[in-house]
Amino acid sequence: MRKGSKTIHLFLGVLAAMLSFHAGSSSFPAAGADETVSSEHTERMEDSASGRGMPSSGQADPAHSEVDFEHELDGYEPKKNRYNFYFTYKTVHPWWDAVALGMEEAQRQYLKKGITITYEYMAPDAASAEDQKERLLAAQHGAYDVIGVDVADEAAISPVLDRMADSGVKVMTFSSSDAAGGCKRIAYVGNTHNYLDGANLTQALCDRLGYRGKVAILVGSAGAPCHEDRAKGARDTIEKYPDMEIVATEYDMDSVDLAYDLTMQILKDCPDLDGIVCCNMSNPVGAARAVTQTGSDTVIVGMDHDEEALHYLDEGIIYCLGVQDCYSIGFDTIQVAVKIADGNLPGDLFPEKTDERTTIIYQEDAQRLLELLYGDIS
Repeated sequence: MRKGSKTIHLFLGVLAAMLSFHAGSSSFPAAGADETVSSEHTERMEDSASGRGMPSSGQADPAHSEVDFEHELDGYEPKKNRYNFYFTYKTVHPWWDAVALGMEEAQRQYLKKGITITYEYMAPDAASAEDQKERLLAAQHGAYDVIGVDVADEAAISPVLDRMADSGVKVMTFSSSDAAGGCKRIAYVGNTHNYLDGANLTQALCDRLGYRGKVAILVGSAGAPCHEDRAKGARDTIEKYPDMEIVATEYDMDSVDLAYDLTMQILKDCPDLDGIVCCNMSNPVGAARAVTQTGSDTVIVGMDHDEEALHYLDEGIIYCLGVQDCYSIGFDTIQVAVKIADGNLPGDLFPEKTDERTTIIYQEDAQRLLELLYGDIS
């Protein structure tokens, strides 16, 4: 199916349904680093059992709504019976594997309606704005109805998208990072509240630490809007408390190994470190490995649903994780791409920004998420 460091496996019926369909309408390379293949803002609600503030999807039972696997195509009738898309994103990683599962489900449902969706789903091994620029410039000469991108660097990529749009290419953004404000891309599907996610995770950390202590921030990829926005939310939250101090801010470039190395160095320089805010899916794992190895009691908060991170959450090494609904992002991306391909603009059929939810989960939620996403019942 797809290549990457991990593939999210959906539990029981969902897993069976996804694996039973792989009709070959997506394109996948035989080898190499590349893969081919509504939402609401995070709200705050009080957990009455513990008294902590918990960002949630705002649904009646937030502890069981991190990922929505129940999707059906809306009533829009596509104008064609075949579409071909190109999607590129920051780097090969399990987070985007989860997005791809939602895409595949939308693809399957369109096929049942007699509409064939094919798409390239490609990324480099390591995040690179220059690599992404080259991919986009090459793709604009292909036979694609829509080109979509998860922006690796807002400043570098937004002008490229503007030029593509000016030349008549239908361009959208998706998943974790939109282009700069005013960019001529047609629409965005994904997380529109990364700043809030960073602020909410950091608020949970501040609450846990009693509003005092030394904190480090692991950002992720330099220039990536989602990572930079979460880091800004973290900084702004910590600045509210005079007894809290940011002692280090480091970029791990979405690498677990680099996050581990950076955390080890930070702990060496600041052995009394109280907390770490992790702004992507890789760095909670690297940070937790370092904290475990050194025996530190540093409190870690971070993003998303990596299997190893969920085990660290279950063990209490990680305090909380902000889980994005990647499955819904993928499903909605395909639906919006079809409408854009048909010449539609944001309005009644789809918004200019389709906002997907984030839910913060804690230790008591870890086993259920491991079972739901990975079939892990250990």
